Amino acid sequence: MRRGQGDQGTRRGEDKAATRGLPSFVWRAGQERRFQMVRRWAPLGGRRVLDAGCGVGMYTAAFLRETPLVFGVEIERERALEAQERAAGVVQSPGERLPFPDAAFDVVFSHEVLEHVADDRACVAEMVRVTRPGGRIVVFVPNRLYPFETHGIFWWGRYHFGNVPLVNWLPTPLRDYLAPHVRAYTAAGLRRLFDGLPVHVVHHTQVFPGYDNIVARAPALGQALRAITYALERTPLRACGLSHLLVVERE
Repeated sequence: MRRGQGDQGTRRGEDKAATRGLPSFVWRAGQERRFQMVRRWAPLGGRRVLDAGCGVGMYTAAFLRETPLVFGVEIERERALEAQERAAGVVQSPGERLPFPDAAFDVVFSHEVLEHVADDRACVAEMVRVTRPGGRIVVFVPNRLYPFETHGIFWWGRYHFGNVPLVNWLPTPLRDYLAPHVRAYTAAGLRRLFDGLPVHVVHHTQVFPGYDNIVARAPALGQALRAITYALERTPLRACGLSHLLVVERE
């Protein structure tokens, strides 16, 4: 491969990572913890579940522990094909046009997806449309008050992957200039996505990371971070957690 081709391929990979994000490729303690949060707020046994924006199907496969009626939607063809190896009910489609009838699901799950889509309000409306009355929608999205932007930034025309401190605390025009590829939500901004839709809020909080990479490299430090920040989730300082967890119920 010529050098120019390699550079172009790398840039395309960077662009995809920036605009679409990177899904969970492995199942670790952090993912399991979030899955247990879903189980707490949305009954799963025997229910019809949709994983909206399922990536390579890690959470989709986890839902199969609870019910055989699991479906997934993923916009990226390669990821959808990999997810189909874990759960047969995965289809390729954008979240703004879910290929399912009204009131088709008891539970709709969206994990760190809305920040990447072209139209987050349209995606939310579609999730509500395909949820039956009494069914629940469980959403995780990035929190604007978390002190790191975990999706990287653009600087001098190049994408720089990684955790960048304090970007989310900047004024919105500057924050969006550095991170135009990904949204971060305030609590009020996330709830506004559901304004005018036939749902009501059941639960809304913020959660801290799983620190799985830190635990793997420095177990004592990682466990200490878990103990401290998970305790903060029971205090007002949870407002600075990594992600919002929002649960709404279809009326």
